[in-house]
Amino acid sequence: MKRAAVQFVFWLLAASASEGAAARLSALPGDEAGRGPGGNASEAPGAKRSANTSVETDHLHAEVQGSRAAFLHTQQFSHRLRVCNAYPDSEAIDVFQGETKITDSPMSYKSCQEFPAKLKDGEKLHFEVGSERAGSFTVSDLPRHDAVLMLVIYRHDALTAQVAFESHVFAKLVNAQIAVLDTYRGFAKGTPRIQDQTDAKTERSEELRFDSVVAVNPGVYEVVIEGPDSEIKARQELIALNRESYVVVRCGVEPPQGQEAYGQDLIIFPHSDAKALLGGAPARHPLLLPTWLGAVIIPLIAAWA
Repeated sequence: MKRAAVQFVFWLLAASASEGAAARLSALPGDEAGRGPGGNASEAPGAKRSANTSVETDHLHAEVQGSRAAFLHTQQFSHRLRVCNAYPDSEAIDVFQGETKITDSPMSYKSCQEFPAKLKDGEKLHFEVGSERAGSFTVSDLPRHDAVLMLVIYRHDALTAQVAFESHVFAKLVNAQIAVLDTYRGFAKGTPRIQDQTDAKTERSEELRFDSVVAVNPGVYEVVIEGPDSEIKARQELIALNRESYVVVRCGVEPPQGQEAYGQDLIIFPHSDAKALLGGAPARHPLLLPTWLGAVIIPLIAAWA
């Protein structure tokens, strides 16, 4: 099935250092007009301005501009770009920053990669499935603080091969946080839950709401997809560390008869090392921490080609 190329604008909403911001896709009419230079300072009536004064003033102006440029140069923020492939297909995906491929190897279905993204406003990210370009982002309004930028590519619907995207910018928190996304396309129902491992001393289990972000205590957990009949459809381990940001994605597709189906499954990223817990066991109460981050992932507006 041929994929129609789709172009998006990836608009990262700026946030303060203590706040998170949802990223959204929005159609923009074009590049914004550049701002002109600021006005010159006026002189007092009757004041005389010699050539030397003009030279000194221009030199001072140059020094101020140079100091400002040096200050801005030191204010470089760390933006970590994470991309997950939730597009059910036998072909893998490559990601390009402009014309430069940034994936070390093509990303197969359910795989994720992290990139030390040196992104700039107006820059484009291109996604290619096999040899076909599937979609593009234009980056705008990067957050003015260190941030983890999350992108998930998935199937727009079960009937076509068009792609869609979910995205999020994580807040800076001490506790581990989890963004919960649903990219499954089909009639099957499934509810994500986070719970203690089977051999744990506690038996806590709580539902995770799609399109929300929750904070959790550090520890080793299981995330499951539970069907309406209480049968577990998918299961994966999640090792939660403080100051880390995770994504949990329900993925899969139920296409028309005759096409390959991909049942309900889970993507969890990143995969932290349990040794980093330093032997500490998960706190008994509570499993999910109260947080203002709930439901901060907003619907995406896509401009379909």
